Amino acid sequence: MARIAKARAMRKAMSPPEARLWLALGRLRARGFHFRRQHPLYGYYLDFACLSRGLVVEVDGGSHEGRGDWDAARDAALARSGLKTLRIPASEVRDCLPEVMDFILRELAAAAPTRSLRDHPPRNGERD
Repeated sequence: MARIAKARAMRKAMSPPEARLWLALGRLRARGFHFRRQHPLYGYYLDFACLSRGLVVEVDGGSHEGRGDWDAARDAALARSGLKTLRIPASEVRDCLPEVMDFILRELAAAAPTRSLRDHPPRNGERD
């Protein structure tokens, strides 16, 4: 339960660029893209995750300075699980949100939909 409590606290304490991007990502739901915010997964808290497309969006602000090695290890661990991480500087979210959203939409369109863990596995001879 501590993970969920921490995720809830992080949702309430989002930075202004994160909050701005969250509002923009919410508009993508009409296009079929559902994002989660501060989603706990594999011991990490993902800023924004569209699990149906295997896409993670991280807003890198001042707290990420000097953490390049940690971020790279985290991204590699997520990649081993089939998740692609997009790292977007907070300044770009603040100053160029339309371009950031275009970039995210292109990545979503390029990503193949993933099969939900709740779905039944394909029958013998059928493909995913």
